[in-house]
Order: sequence, then structure tokens, then C-alpha cells
Amino acid sequence: MTDTTQAAPASTRDRLLDTAAELFYRDGVGVGVEVLCRAAGVSKRSMYQLFGSKDEVVAASLERRLPVSEAFLLPPADDDRPPRARILHVFERLEVMTAEADFRGCPFVAAAVEVKSPEHPASLVARRAKNALTAFFQGEAERGGAGDAALLARQLTVVFDGCGARAVVQAQPLDGLAVVTAAALLDGAGMRS
Repeated sequence: MTDTTQAAPASTRDRLLDTAAELFYRDGVGVGVEVLCRAAGVSKRSMYQLFGSKDEVVAASLERRLPVSEAFLLPPADDDRPPRARILHVFERLEVMTAEADFRGCPFVAAAVEVKSPEHPASLVARRAKNALTAFFQGEAERGGAGDAALLARQLTVVFDGCGARAVVQAQPLDGLAVVTAAALLDGAGMRS
């Protein structure tokens, strides 16, 4: 017996955002509206009916990436490992990402750097993404008994972003650098187990 069910075709909005996420990550947010719409198979009129501007498309494509990114990077909620291991999990996942041939860095950092303005809709999404990562680190640091959990969380976020940038600039995987650096910070904060 053959399965004759088919997945519903992606909506115009979904096609546009999926294509935008891919193009903006690969080629930067400077990709023109015509190129984006052609690649997505969506008319410019349809795009502007869905979104007021290209800036809104950039922000919405980042927003769409956020849950996928968090699901990949963060340990699952039922992961009962100690806080140190849960934090290092994020850096282990970063190591995996930087080894991929198509790694172009953190999409949130890349978009914020390109758009420049801290008030751009994409910058606001990027800031929310980074604040969520920092909050995860801080929560784990508090659970792990770090002396200054807020400072440690910010330091870990800087290491995360810096390691991603290094991998892009050097065009090579981190080969353990992210995990070793994060572990040194955790050791310094008294989170040895």
C-alpha cells in the first residue's frame, strides 16, 4: 500500500521567510528584494502585502530561526546533567556548527552588524536572541553556585560570539577552542563539577 498523503504546500509567507533566512545568512541582508522574491517564487506585491518593508522581512526571518537555533544549541529541558555540563553543551554544539562547510557565523550577530542601527527590527531580534542565551548561562551559573553568575553569563556569551566570529574569519573549525575557553571561565567561577 502506498502513502498518497502529501504535505501541504508551504504558504507564501513560509516560502518567503525560509528563502530569506537562507539568502540573508549566505549572502548577507543586502540581498535585494527582487532577488529574494524571485528565489522564493513570490511576487514583490505579495511580499509587501505580508510585510511593510524588507527590514521587516529580515527581522521575521531571524525570528523564525530563533526556536530552531535554541533547539540545536541548548540542552533539552529534561537534561538532568549538572549546570557545568549543560553550559558546555552549548559550546560543544558551537564546535559542531563551526565544522560545517556552510558555517557563516551567528546569523543574529551577522544581521545586527550588517544593519548597523541598534533600533533596526533585525537588531532587536538579535538582541533578544543574545539576551536569551545569556539568561540561559546565568540560570545555569546560579544553579552551579558561581560567585557572580551575571558576569559569568556575559563572559560566556562573549566567548560564544567571539569563537563564532573567529571561525568565520579564519575559515576553519574551532577544534575545541570554544569548549576549552568556556571551561576555563567556569573553573575560574568555581564551577568545576
